[in-house]
Amino acid sequence: MKTQLAGIALFAATLSTVAFYPALQSTAGVNIITPPADPVAHIVSPVDPITNVRPRIEVVFALDTTSSMSGFIQAAKEKIWSIATTMASAQPAPEIKIGLVAFRDRGDAYVTQVTDLSEDLDSVYAKLMDFKAIGGGDGPESVNQALYDAVHHMSWSQGAGAYKVVFLVGDAPPHMDYANEIQYPETLQAAKSKGIRINTIQSGRDANTAREWQHIAALSQGDFFNVNEDGSAVAVTTPFDKNIADLSAKLDDTRLYFGSAEEKARQQLKKDATEKLHAAASEATRARRAAFNASRSGERNFLGKKELVDAVAAGRVDLDTMAEDELPASLQAVAPAKRKSVVNKQVEKRSELKQLIGELVGKRDAYIAEKVEAEGGAKDSLDNKLYETVRAQGAAKGMVYEAAPKY
Repeated sequence: MKTQLAGIALFAATLSTVAFYPALQSTAGVNIITPPADPVAHIVSPVDPITNVRPRIEVVFALDTTSSMSGFIQAAKEKIWSIATTMASAQPAPEIKIGLVAFRDRGDAYVTQVTDLSEDLDSVYAKLMDFKAIGGGDGPESVNQALYDAVHHMSWSQGAGAYKVVFLVGDAPPHMDYANEIQYPETLQAAKSKGIRINTIQSGRDANTAREWQHIAALSQGDFFNVNEDGSAVAVTTPFDKNIADLSAKLDDTRLYFGSAEEKARQQLKKDATEKLHAAASEATRARRAAFNASRSGERNFLGKKELVDAVAAGRVDLDTMAEDELPASLQAVAPAKRKSVVNKQVEKRSELKQLIGELVGKRDAYIAEKVEAEGGAKDSLDNKLYETVRAQGAAKGMVYEAAPKY
């Protein structure tokens, strides 16, 4: 088993933690906030009986991208998909949107870079891949601006139905001396009115950062986490990763998009993000992505919008009545009488690939479980501590987590 260090542990924290009433507990060098004693006491209806709407998770990560965070940024690129799969393992399967705010400080290459909430995790991940840890080293960072952008510059859903949360991650405190800048107490009041929870993840042991991070979490009834450099999360590479990654690339190739020229342009951006991922991400990362896409929550990331093969198979689209210019370019070059045959072959190919991926993902999970057990289990790992918290808090939004964390 390959055990990653603080970076992975921190990123696991950012994607996997929910707690509403803080009670600080120290476990194996990691400070975590424990959930209420009886978090299932007030479970809401998990699926609207009329609209069949599923629970929603909307998560924004405000990430310090200065040079001292290089280990965390790299680990984030490796770990994000398995943690998304853990989030997706609830019953009923939630709809998941993720957004990013990268921040540094005034005088650096940028103060903040915002990637809006999206169910297209491929495109979000493509942005994450571009993050480089550069600059900093001079103390406080633009935390106030990062929080403001996370709360005000994201397309949060209206109402109280979704679990809406910002995870602030960094190793330096906020600048509280900048003139004409909205400071975090005011931003947290706005977050509260929107139903957004703020959790803070401290990298390292700087006392000033710990004090500010704890204050931010306390003001928004969120969690504060501090992870030592030897804090561990489980990350296992397996002999199945390459085959899963290769099959996943073939599965992506079965996608055919239709619609207006504007819609096709947006779809091409998604395809470009997917190709970037396959070209640059590790085999283990691509295997984790395949496992996420195989989940109910991952369907939207895999398909995107207006995907023809799925639409035809589900009976939502009739090829015979579709306008010529709305067809994918590859089908426009095919004689009308043969188009259904081409799409049906893609349907069959997709079904076969999904089955093969599902079988290999099952073997991968079993392999990891065996490795974890051989190492004495993961009961005391950060993964498990965070999973227990998300399971308890997910119940408040109608989500039930029964399986183990995904690695």
